[in-house]
Amino acid sequence: MPLSRSLPRRRRAPDLPARALAGLFAVAALAGCSSLESLNLVNVFAPYRVEVVQGNVVTKEQAARVVPGMTRTQVRDLLGSPLLTDLFHADRWDYVFTLYRQGQPLQRRAVVVFFEGDILKRIDAADLPSESEFITSIDPYRSRREVPTLALTEEQIKALPLPPRVAPAASAPEGANRSYPPLEPRG
Repeated sequence: MPLSRSLPRRRRAPDLPARALAGLFAVAALAGCSSLESLNLVNVFAPYRVEVVQGNVVTKEQAARVVPGMTRTQVRDLLGSPLLTDLFHADRWDYVFTLYRQGQPLQRRAVVVFFEGDILKRIDAADLPSESEFITSIDPYRSRREVPTLALTEEQIKALPLPPRVAPAASAPEGANRSYPPLEPRG
């Protein structure tokens, strides 16, 4: 019986560079796992959330037009219907505006209007934006677009060609002159 069959074969030990490479791979894999926690993949693949806009927008220009002494109807015409009217505080109207957009801080503004009977007493409005500031604050793309000019300057008006003069058409009678017999007999 040959000797080679009776003895078990011994495997050759891996080389030192192969062991070092396997160790480096294991360390790199473990380091990669710890960096995934800081990446927070939950926020990267978050579902879409709808923008929530609630309330009445009151700007500086609108608030400046409201003056003490106005009636409730006049205030409602200028600012719109209030978001809150309380049965226990009938002389107080609250105009509240909130805008929640994913990834942006919550925008909240409140304007409180006080009445004595049917006459406006005062308006409490904290720092309100102007209309242009409000529009830029709600612009989701924050892009600076070229604003088109809506009126021509005097030089542009003078540069326009004059329209051709058209002679007025001769007016024709609109209908035939007819005489109709009387509807009822005279007599």
